[in-house]
Amino acid sequence: MVVPNGGGPLYMALTNETIKDRLVAKFGEQLSHFEEPYGLLTFEVPKELNLKVMQFLFDDEELHFQFLTDLTAVHYPDQVGRELAVVYHLHNLTDNIRLRFKVFTSIEQPDIFTATQLYSAANWMERETYDFFGINFVGHPNLKRILNVDEMEYFPMRKEFPLEDQTRIDKDDAMFGRGGHIQ
Repeated sequence: MVVPNGGGPLYMALTNETIKDRLVAKFGEQLSHFEEPYGLLTFEVPKELNLKVMQFLFDDEELHFQFLTDLTAVHYPDQVGRELAVVYHLHNLTDNIRLRFKVFTSIEQPDIFTATQLYSAANWMERETYDFFGINFVGHPNLKRILNVDEMEYFPMRKEFPLEDQTRIDKDDAMFGRGGHIQ
């Protein structure tokens, strides 16, 4: 789409298709699972390329994704070898377009390169993600717990524990819409 630029020269508005084309031209088949849920370009990046992809998105003369909106993680306990996903949300403020990409890692070796050198906002976001999911952000300047106590030996947002006490007998599951019959 061609957009007028306040009386200046016309320029092409940045689209998800343009972003995807530039990424594929640079990284080829290494990037995968391109989707557009609700219009948000989403894709997967191998964990060893997370910084290279971010640097490209940041520096590219057309893309300019220079704002880290959010960084978090998701635990997928059924995906053996890729149980943890670090999720990055980047924003191009000039064209007001956003994207999301995911980097998967195993729960046995949850190492992901830190983005703190590129985005200073990543500092606290990575610390929080470490605190709750146990992602080790390699190269982070001060990776330690910030919301939970230092003595915790587990990561509370992982789906490793039942949500409720399985030994309780004072509950009737039918009252909570989980099967059974009301007597």
